[in-house]
Amino acid sequence: MSTQPASPGADEPAADAPLETPFADAASPFKRTEGPMPVFAGPPPRSPLRPAVMSTWITYRSQINFGLAMLAYLMVLVGAITLVQANPTASWRYYVAALPAAPAVVGLVIFVRGLMRLDDIQVRIQLLAFGVAVGATALITFGYSFFEGVGLPHLPPVYVLPLMVLFWGIGTAFFTWRYLWRFRRRR
Repeated sequence: MSTQPASPGADEPAADAPLETPFADAASPFKRTEGPMPVFAGPPPRSPLRPAVMSTWITYRSQINFGLAMLAYLMVLVGAITLVQANPTASWRYYVAALPAAPAVVGLVIFVRGLMRLDDIQVRIQLLAFGVAVGATALITFGYSFFEGVGLPHLPPVYVLPLMVLFWGIGTAFFTWRYLWRFRRRR
């Protein structure tokens, strides 16, 4: 006679034996589970590094294109002014005087495309800076027009756009600094 309990027959399942399922051990907090062994695929394929010029082009594409458009504008402007001054009575002088508008329109399109590529925070910074630029320019020009009524010299309208660009640059620098200062990492 044996001291060990009799094993159940092939047809009889044991009453105390747990039911074995494929996932029973995976959820057990008492049994250590092992992940599958990683398969070594070899080193990654070597691809040649792109030259740094490509990353500079991609990073500064809008600025480079805008600068080239403004260079073309200045070249056409100088040529148009020279031609119009050399031929003041020519019938085509109005067409030549309008020629610098073509590279200016190209510059505007490049500028708008550059604005559309900005992320949300940069768009917000540009919107705030533009609002400051328009408001400050309006205040200064309207205020100066009151001073013209009491004797100051007339301010030509050609100074309005450079003044607006100046305030836009100041506003962009200020709001960029403000966001960098406000959302800096505290260590």
